[in-house]
Amino acid sequence: MQLSFHGADRDVTGSCHMVRCGDARILIDCGMFQGGRELAEDNAEDMGFDPREIDVVLLTHAHLDHCGRLPLLVKRGFKGKAITTSATRDLARLVLLDSAHIQESDARSNRRHRARRGKDIDGDPLYDVQDAIEAMDAFQQTVDYGEAVDVLPGVKATWFDAGHILGSASIQLELSEGGTRRTILFSGDIGNSGRPILRDPQPPAGNDVVVMETTYGDRLHRGVLASVEELYEAIEDTFRRGGNVIIPTFALERAQDILFYIREGVESGRLLRSTPVYLDSPMAISATRTFRKHPECYDEETMALFNAGTDPYSVPNLQFTRDTSASIAINEVRGGAVILAGSGMCTGGRVRHHLRHNLWRKESSVIFVGYAAQGTLARRIVDRSQHVKIFGEQIPVQAQVYTINGFSAHADRDELLAWHATTGKDGHTVERTVLVHGEEQAMSTFAGLLKDTKVDMPAREDVIDLS
Repeated sequence: MQLSFHGADRDVTGSCHMVRCGDARILIDCGMFQGGRELAEDNAEDMGFDPREIDVVLLTHAHLDHCGRLPLLVKRGFKGKAITTSATRDLARLVLLDSAHIQESDARSNRRHRARRGKDIDGDPLYDVQDAIEAMDAFQQTVDYGEAVDVLPGVKATWFDAGHILGSASIQLELSEGGTRRTILFSGDIGNSGRPILRDPQPPAGNDVVVMETTYGDRLHRGVLASVEELYEAIEDTFRRGGNVIIPTFALERAQDILFYIREGVESGRLLRSTPVYLDSPMAISATRTFRKHPECYDEETMALFNAGTDPYSVPNLQFTRDTSASIAINEVRGGAVILAGSGMCTGGRVRHHLRHNLWRKESSVIFVGYAAQGTLARRIVDRSQHVKIFGEQIPVQAQVYTINGFSAHADRDELLAWHATTGKDGHTVERTVLVHGEEQAMSTFAGLLKDTKVDMPAREDVIDLS
């Protein structure tokens, strides 16, 4: 009985952990590494295990850093099935197809650049659209929250609401091998309590080992109400200066949250009904439709809105821009607009075009409402680089830059501690805690706060004996 680590180990992307129990090989997530060029190379390398030997993938949620290498897993020989919640399956389809299109586009661009330099022009995408479609064929089973599933002989899994994004879950595994029994809880990404739309995280007790994320293990978030107020003030101040507001937006959850708060701002009179709001992300548009399909994930506040006939994402003067020409036309708007565009870390997507047209303008603003990993364009802007390269051009960073972390979909330090405190047996602290999905400083700080539990901070390819 072993647990091995193949991503998001002393880092925040590429989540991938494998459990061995008897002859069974179970993968918890299969995420993509995100950031600089070296991480793109990591995605293409050996995964640290033979995909043909994996029996089943249990998916916590549909963010790219948790599901993004599933098509590659299938491409390299995985023949098993993937199990997750219904909402996660629907969102994963959007994410993987979008990622495949990006892989194909990047490969074409790289081939053109190499050809112009007289270099060899080989270079296939990491995976293509057909690989993504075949990966979706692996989703042969979906589960409800709280439903126990006999995954394989000696392996039972139960999904618990993690409150992170629509359909997100912590996964509890009950393992039996010979005379040994162990209960292991994989946190997935733990949500930020007290936010709208989704329920708060629901951690199960009774575990021997907890494998948990530590993204914000060394800091506290600003309160939600204060963050919403800062958002409104940033919008108002930008409009007074005559500029646009650019919000790099994660298509899943963050885009919907911001639309929710803008709608509230308009209804309360804080924001003008005439304010043009652009959702310039085809995936976010599709994801918003998917959100409407899954009321089983909503909290009481959001369900009450639906029951009263109010669409929580319906903003007056909201414009969806799916096609490229409509997206380009937004760049003619010189001021007074709120532009939500992907991606949240500015590693791709349409937001880079809007940054190119607004980042150098002192009257405009860029508002970051999510995590920016090391090596990403978002992180360089947040860290106040004087210039950043966008499409080969050095753009001066002269716009006002806001970082509002109260919108984070991740729990902060105190919430992580409270979540951890409930996961042991008979009211006691869990006997062993494995920290993952965090930068090393945050992880080390959080480890120092844990008491009465053995703490591991594995590196990639490390193995822990669970027996």
